[in-house]
Amino acid sequence: MTRRVHENSWSANLEEPRHADDRELLVDEAIDAVEATAPGYHVNLVTHGAHGHPREYLWPALEEHATRAGESIEWTYVDRCGCGGHVTRVHVG
Repeated sequence: MTRRVHENSWSANLEEPRHADDRELLVDEAIDAVEATAPGYHVNLVTHGAHGHPREYLWPALEEHATRAGESIEWTYVDRCGCGGHVTRVHVG
């Protein structure tokens, strides 16, 4: 399977019903989105509100991924969406 690498800034929609039902899937797809972002760009991870604030589950997973992969990433909390989800912006170094 080929994978598209985003050589621009983009958003990953992780708010679908399947994401509400499966936090592990949401985290796995968030990490996939980070891996698919070229250095020098960012990805907005738009997570489902069913899991609460991303600092509780997503940010630790991002930290673990960066350490394991030796990647330089930084993230910031952008805001809560009107639909109840949350946006985390991940800059890939």
